[in-house]
Amino acid sequence: MDLTDLKLPKGVVGLATGAGAIYLLYKAIRAGMNSHSSDASASPVCIARLAIERERHGKDSGELRRLLNSLENKQDEYSKGMILHSITRCVYLLEAEASTCTFEDIRLVGSLLDDKDNSVKIQALNALKAFSGIRKFRLKIQEHSIKVLELISTVWDSELHIAGLRLLNGLPLPDFAHPQLRRVMPSLMEILQTDSILAQVQAVRLLSHLAQKNDLLYDILNCQVHNNFLNLFQSTQPGSLLFEVLVFAERLSEGRSSPHYRAVNWQYNEQSLHEALFGDESRLADRLLALVIHPEEEVQIQACKVIVSLQCPQDIGNRPSSCLETSSYFNEGDAS
Repeated sequence: MDLTDLKLPKGVVGLATGAGAIYLLYKAIRAGMNSHSSDASASPVCIARLAIERERHGKDSGELRRLLNSLENKQDEYSKGMILHSITRCVYLLEAEASTCTFEDIRLVGSLLDDKDNSVKIQALNALKAFSGIRKFRLKIQEHSIKVLELISTVWDSELHIAGLRLLNGLPLPDFAHPQLRRVMPSLMEILQTDSILAQVQAVRLLSHLAQKNDLLYDILNCQVHNNFLNLFQSTQPGSLLFEVLVFAERLSEGRSSPHYRAVNWQYNEQSLHEALFGDESRLADRLLALVIHPEEEVQIQACKVIVSLQCPQDIGNRPSSCLETSSYFNEGDAS
């Protein structure tokens, strides 16, 4: 099928605002070329055309409302997934129309996180992620954070992990979620050690954010990890993952070096993240030194930041000469 067969109006690209909108429009068109839905009005191409017409005439297409209303009716699992998928595209493409939705609409979409089908759960997570870009819905969507954390820790599906973690990473997590976060910490650490790059990146981004919370730092550092955890710092890892893992290491290093954290004599288990990164037998120093010459500049810079954070604890960071005295971490690594 050729793009000319879609017969889109000539002003399609001009009506999109910014690279993100163009990309979404492109995705909608591509999806439409492969769509097998019998309902032509719900096709991505139709939604794209509606977006264009809305821009041109300033009118509400009614498409998003129609989809939400149809979601309230009893549907089979496949239909629910397709409707949610179309709702997600509509929210991105018809932002003004999406802004007129109600909290009840958010509740309806969120209720499908309890669906028995994982694919429906994933589409519901994606739809909530789309709605979270609209400010007035963010607090309402935040109410589903406990459920999302539960799904991530109980359903072992990489696509669900990606969708759930993307949603959480786009939301300010409330304090009332901290107890649940402690419970799911082992699951987050397991996801970080899987072989799904996208899920790993999303997991470590969330962990990096949580590492800045004083009441969660110890739970992260004492979390059990695999013996080969430091493989995440190998230069053969994708640059996107390496960068995020290094940011995580820097925040952990800064957190454990803060006066607030050092005021307590913490005890860690032998298989903990703390021992893997900062223990006497850790080989993190060797990995960091190797990454200083990584071909990607942002990885090089971030590796250097971790080295500096290890050599200059925060409480003595204002005394440069002291950094030389605390560089034994790397001297010992070189000697061993």
